[in-house]
Amino acid sequence: MSLQKQLVLLIRLLQQVGHCNPGIDTGILLIVLLVHFCLCCIFTFEMAEEILLIAGVAIAVLFIFRIYVRGAQCKSKAKLHGKTVIVTGSNTGIGRETAVDLARRGARVILACRSQVRGEVAVAIVQRESGSKNVVFMQLDLASLKSVRSFAETFLKTERRLDILINNAGVYMQGTTDDGLGLMFGVNHLGHFLLTNLLLDRLKECVPSRIVTVSSYLHNYGNLDFDTLRTHKEFGVGESPGSVFWIYAHSKLCNVLFTHELAKKLQGTNVTCYSLHPGAVNSDLSRNLNKMSRRLLKPIAALFFKDVEAGAQTTLHCAVQEGIESLSGRYFSNCAVQKVKAKAQDDAVAKKLWEIKTHCPIQFLHFAVEPKESSGPNIRSTGHFLANNYPQCV
Repeated sequence: MSLQKQLVLLIRLLQQVGHCNPGIDTGILLIVLLVHFCLCCIFTFEMAEEILLIAGVAIAVLFIFRIYVRGAQCKSKAKLHGKTVIVTGSNTGIGRETAVDLARRGARVILACRSQVRGEVAVAIVQRESGSKNVVFMQLDLASLKSVRSFAETFLKTERRLDILINNAGVYMQGTTDDGLGLMFGVNHLGHFLLTNLLLDRLKECVPSRIVTVSSYLHNYGNLDFDTLRTHKEFGVGESPGSVFWIYAHSKLCNVLFTHELAKKLQGTNVTCYSLHPGAVNSDLSRNLNKMSRRLLKPIAALFFKDVEAGAQTTLHCAVQEGIESLSGRYFSNCAVQKVKAKAQDDAVAKKLWEIKTHCPIQFLHFAVEPKESSGPNIRSTGHFLANNYPQCV
């Protein structure tokens, strides 16, 4: 077959793939033609045709590989007019892309972010990209239990509905929260645990409603040390790069177990919940890595990681896809339910993790909502009250 015919077939193949995947950058077709033109001009010896063919095949393989990396897309066309959604950590990355899509579907979207400046910038971006003005910012710092409670109180006073809660925010860095806990454990898990429970009644009032919690494939590497959780010797504080990785994995395992246990507690309420792995995403999560690590990661991420639009698809699937209500409590990846290891669906461990957070040392409870007079003893009387009156206390 002549070189020209081979190129024609290659270009037609790329066009067909592009039509089937409209999100793919079809500019790659121009690269194929440019390579063809340059090589034909530069090479005048017999190897030019072979080199051109190899280059074309390499580009085609790369193009198809990028389609594979993007993964499945959320297929739901559901509209959300009259619905209200909270997306935590939505000033950047997959959180912001999630907010754009939901706003485009007609939802009122609350961007729950730590930084007011970045949050207000994100509001403008989401409004512009979605074409919706029904997007607002509310300040939420998941590294502070006081801020979580303040956010919930403000939201419940100012918003009548909550149809979808998306626990998206996450960090991958060392540090401690305002309450003295490990930053990753506090932000990735405990803050969302408290937020979800504080908003549960409103979600129950607006059924059918959903809770979507972003986890990670790295939860497979996580383990729970209940002795550490009880004594709070570390509670997820690490210094070395290795310890940071493991603590991140632990926090994401907590999210999967939390969703598993929450689904059992919500049976019969018409509130469903899901955890998910968004995929390896080229997002701002790596912003806290050192300069050298970011430089090394950049070319790898560009080739092998999803962009933020692709990374938001499984979150959107869990938030809006029709017919997945019976899968409440399950773990999703690539817009499909996935099996998890035994440790991520252990009923006893999930229950124990839930209960141990209700017995946190009192120094982590000083911002607790005061119970009604008939609810029981004062919050400072420890265990029995905490175990029986959560989520008023964490």
